[in-house]
Formats: sequence, C-alpha cells, structure tokens
Amino acid sequence: MRALVCHRHGPVEDVLPGELPEAPAPAPDEVTIAVEHASVSHATKLLIEGRYQSRPPLPFAPGTEAAGRVIACGAKITRFKPGDKVVALARWGCYAERLTLPEYTVYPVPDDLPLLTALPISISYGTAWGALLWRAAMQPGDTVLVLGAGSGVGLAAVEIASALGATVLACASTPAKRQAALDAGAAQAFAADESMPQAVKAASDGRGADVVLDAVGGDAFERSVRAAAANARMVSVGFASGRIPDVPLNLLLVKNIALHGFFFGRYIGWTPADERIVHAPAMQRTMSTLFDWARRQRIRPAVTAIYPITGLAAALAALESRQVVGKVAITITTETTPCVPTTSGAPPGHATLPPRR
Repeated sequence: MRALVCHRHGPVEDVLPGELPEAPAPAPDEVTIAVEHASVSHATKLLIEGRYQSRPPLPFAPGTEAAGRVIACGAKITRFKPGDKVVALARWGCYAERLTLPEYTVYPVPDDLPLLTALPISISYGTAWGALLWRAAMQPGDTVLVLGAGSGVGLAAVEIASALGATVLACASTPAKRQAALDAGAAQAFAADESMPQAVKAASDGRGADVVLDAVGGDAFERSVRAAAANARMVSVGFASGRIPDVPLNLLLVKNIALHGFFFGRYIGWTPADERIVHAPAMQRTMSTLFDWARRQRIRPAVTAIYPITGLAAALAALESRQVVGKVAITITTETTPCVPTTSGAPPGHATLPPRR
C-alpha cells in the first residue's frame, strides 16, 4: 500500500511517499480503516527524528490521527460496520492508505459531519477538554487565559471554555491568530509580551486568570504566572516556543497557584506503557460529546491548512515556524473527501474561517 515511509530516524525531508506491506486483516477486536486525511503535529516531527518516548520499528509510516472510513471489522466488533465514517488515534501508521488498529481508539463520526471537520476533534479538542475539565476543573464564570490561542489546541480551548460559560482571554503571537481567537469566542486577545500580565489584570477587574492553559512555554508561561489570580489553576500541555520555562515557585507559593502537567498521549497510547484500554471509556464519552457539539455547531473544528502527501516537510516547517492558524493536515487519499478550498491571498493549502456568530 502507498504510504509516507520513514526508513531511518532523521530529517523529516527524508520521509517520502513509498510502499509498505498491506495493512493486516483485523483481529477480533480491531478494525481496518481507509485513510483519507491525517493530521500533522509537533509530535510527528519528534517521532520521525527518534526523539519521542516511543520508537516504532523501522521502516514505518508516521502519523497519529486519521480520518477515513471503516473497510473491515474483526469478529467481535459491534460499534462499527464497513462504510462508517471514523476518526482514529494511533501510535503511528496514519500516513498510509490503510490502517488496522484496536477499535477502542476509533470514534464514530456523525453522518452529517464532514470528515475534515471531524479530524481535529480527537487530539486538539481532546487535549483542550482534558486540560480544562479533567485537570483544571474549570467552572462557568472562570476567567481562562489561553496561551498559544492560535494553535489547534489553543483555538479548541477558546471554543470549549467559551461554550461552557467561561470568560476567555486569548494570547497569541500574530494579529491573525489573535483575530482567529476572537472569532472563536475569546472576549479579548493580546500578545504575549511584557504587558500581558497587566492586560489580563485589566480585563478581569484586577483579579487575574482563574485558569491558565499553556501550550507555549518559554517567556509566555513565566509572564502568565504574574497574570494568574490567587488560587489559580495552571495547566501545561506543551512547549511550542521550544523552551521549557523556568517556573517561579515563589509566586506559585504566595499566590496559592496549583500547577498541573497534562499529557494527552497517556490516554491514547503514546507512552511506553500502552494505557489506551484503561482510558477508553472516558475517551469515548468525551469524543461522543465533542462530535455532538461539532454537529450542532457548538464548536467549529476546522482544518485550515492542507498539504498533499508529498508535502509533509513543508507542512511541518509551517507548523514549526508558527505561521499556521489552527490545524494542519495532509491528504492521503482523495476518493471521497474534497480538500478545503484555498482562499484568495492565503498561503498554499490555507482556508480562512468565518467568525463565530
């Protein structure tokens, strides 16, 4: 089968279209999926370079999140049938035409929800949901500060927190990303510069943020500690800036701030000890809620940059340079799902979104 093949750990430019053995027939508790689109993330690059916690046997197809249709089911499968639209989470293998994996990390997509709309939900929205609700115990009425609000996870956090009655303050690196956060429901948006703590205090009647979700690290995180309210809950989900921050423990102490780490990969099999089946019930409930929200347009997930199967290196370069607003994907096959149209004046593969009404 056709796939993007990583023959050795190293530069992403070395991962090119090629051939891998056909996906195996599903075991009793597995399904086989025909992949149409797969997402691109910072974890993809780490996996290719051999810097991730798990190392698949070489050669392999990277890719951890796919959207497509079920084409075969194992003997014990009752949740799916051939032809069903699904989103799947895998340890790797999504950059291939077909993928066989356990059914408990495969999620049904409502008939009236396009696959490209569904693709960002499982990781971006799942991460935001888990960080805000499972870790930070966010409540309606909280003031929530989202760092990296123009990213896939950041925009998802803005939408989820807004939908649940929080006041969202968005922090992003460019005017376009800040506008995207405002369109997604943020009350205010500003840059992560030295004035950010004062801007957060001014927007919250002097209190600061009750919840901080950080996907950036670096200077932005260190400034956000000063922007946090007394008794705030802060959640770190990543370090898109490339620098792990120095945590000012003295400020955490005097402000009674709780600092949480949240690694969504633990819930979907990305750790050496594969824990997917343990967390499957909670994950399936969460995905069911999020897909229903998307169907009812309570959230508006979207892939905003799409690259061909030959464009993985370009997609990762755009992501790493933080040029892209929202979620990035590559097309694996094009039989049933059209690409997002290119908007005039936008970068290649990019589509802009209408503002939230």
